[in-house]
Amino acid sequence: MQIEPLLIALSALRANLLRSLLTMLGIVIGIAAVIAMVALGNGAQQSVRDRIAALGTTTLQIDASWQRMGGVQLNSRRRMALEDAQAIEERAPHILAVEPQQDKMLQVQWGDKNTNVRIVGATPNILIVRKYEIAHGAMFTSGDNLGRQRVAVFGSGVLENLGVNNPDEVIGQKVRIGGIQFTVIGTLKEKGAGGGFGSEDDQVLIPFYTGRFRVFKTDWVDDIFALASSEADLPDATTEVQLAMRRSHRLRSDQPDDFRIRNQADFIETLGEATQVFTTLLAGIAAVSLLVGGIGIMNIMLVSVTERTREIGVRKALGATRRNILFQFLAEAVVLCLLGGAIGIAAGVGSAIVLHNAFGWSTAVGTSSIALAFAFASAVGLLFGVWPARRAATLDPIEALRYE
Repeated sequence: MQIEPLLIALSALRANLLRSLLTMLGIVIGIAAVIAMVALGNGAQQSVRDRIAALGTTTLQIDASWQRMGGVQLNSRRRMALEDAQAIEERAPHILAVEPQQDKMLQVQWGDKNTNVRIVGATPNILIVRKYEIAHGAMFTSGDNLGRQRVAVFGSGVLENLGVNNPDEVIGQKVRIGGIQFTVIGTLKEKGAGGGFGSEDDQVLIPFYTGRFRVFKTDWVDDIFALASSEADLPDATTEVQLAMRRSHRLRSDQPDDFRIRNQADFIETLGEATQVFTTLLAGIAAVSLLVGGIGIMNIMLVSVTERTREIGVRKALGATRRNILFQFLAEAVVLCLLGGAIGIAAGVGSAIVLHNAFGWSTAVGTSSIALAFAFASAVGLLFGVWPARRAATLDPIEALRYE
């Protein structure tokens, strides 16, 4: 392939430098917007995966299934009880630990400050099953649970809501939870968003039996969490839990489950699908600017063909073929797009870094998005450069020389 048409194309672009830069602007903005938006979407997906993985990929969540009639959610056919958790412990050999819990939104009052957070009645197993860690103080014991002691462990978000800067300030202090006095004995390390789409930090843990008999005053269990021995044993553990629950609920073989079993992979898949739709939508909106930029390039190239009609006639008279002329103008369009794409990639990566550093947003720039953006820029140049280039190549040399 001769390099002369390419050199002529570059020379023409340099001769009209300002116009070339303004023409590239649409491509620069489009590529930068696509990369930045995809980086935001990928960052959101990775953040979701990291937070849910921190909850434990071998943790199963069992709760009562809900019936729907006419689009309205009704009460489940049967709610869960502590006996269900005991059945899982006895009949599921691949389950290492079981954690039943009750929860309710209640007011927590400390001095002249108060906040409404989720109060969770749980056993000490919650540290193992839910992968919580104590930051300050201690966790309540099995003895505290059996003795229905009024002790509480605060999540880090509760401390923030109450304006507590030093956790030691609240350790050993008396607080009121739902109007009942408790003693704070510990605080949890920061956990972040949970699989249930809420924050794992905005909660207070109290002993299960304390909650059952003193706070919630109900025998029903809201959720049961079970820790499988390993990821490889997760299918067997799920089956064992299902059989134990069906036997506990005395369900016949022809009756469907009145409960549901989920693991963190389900949450990852659900949230991953949601963020993928979000990413695609953002990228699609940003890609519109690429289309506009491509139309701008085609418009400028048509103007360039008109302005350089006599030049095309002279080149054809001196022996330039249609292929030479076609390649010259096509090269101009592609070079405009590639240069605009390179600048846009740099701007997009820079924007993602700025969004991360300035606003703390999760961003992840992948090589695949950069390669796709560069390929898309080349495609735009070819697509919108073909018509002007073909128009220039098909000009009659005699008519072109007569053009004023």
